[in-house]
Amino acid sequence: MSFLTIAFFLNSALIGVGLSMDAFSISLTNGLTEPKMRFGKVALIAGIFAFCQAAMPLIGWVCVHTVAEQFEFFNKLIPWIALILLGYIGGHMLIEAIRCGGDESCSISRVSFAALIVQGIATSIDALSVGFTISDYDFIEALTSALIISAVTFIICTAGVIIGKKFGNHLAGKAGILGGVILIFIGLKIFVEGVFF
Repeated sequence: MSFLTIAFFLNSALIGVGLSMDAFSISLTNGLTEPKMRFGKVALIAGIFAFCQAAMPLIGWVCVHTVAEQFEFFNKLIPWIALILLGYIGGHMLIEAIRCGGDESCSISRVSFAALIVQGIATSIDALSVGFTISDYDFIEALTSALIISAVTFIICTAGVIIGKKFGNHLAGKAGILGGVILIFIGLKIFVEGVFF
């Protein structure tokens, strides 16, 4: 195995770690708010984030090779989209948790499949810009890089949900408030990084 091949895999894995940090935080939040979650749902959450984190760089790669000028314009909208999506989900979770007033018996709704898809898109949409980073790759290399990013994201997000579940058992009724604040904070973080840096 050549140094270039090792460097390629290492670079893709490091991109995966960097891209999955927001997804890790939201996975942690999902675990916090649903501490009795079954492993099938843990895998589903990690799988959705992993799929989105793989799809977005590939979509970005395609855009760079086809509609680069339009992609540049859309790239400016990414922070706004992430802020709106995560702000909405986090705000809804926060309002519901406050309405319950920390009462453990009050039913805070579990994260739905549709909400997971929105979370996956919101946390991975900035990965579209990775299409610029991997634009020199041919399609097979870009696909391989995306699959490595996906595998790294799956592992990190699985760990995030499991850690969140452990803390969720201790936080009880406060987990929804913390979860909502985390989602809003991540939306603001993506927005500030995208607009000002």
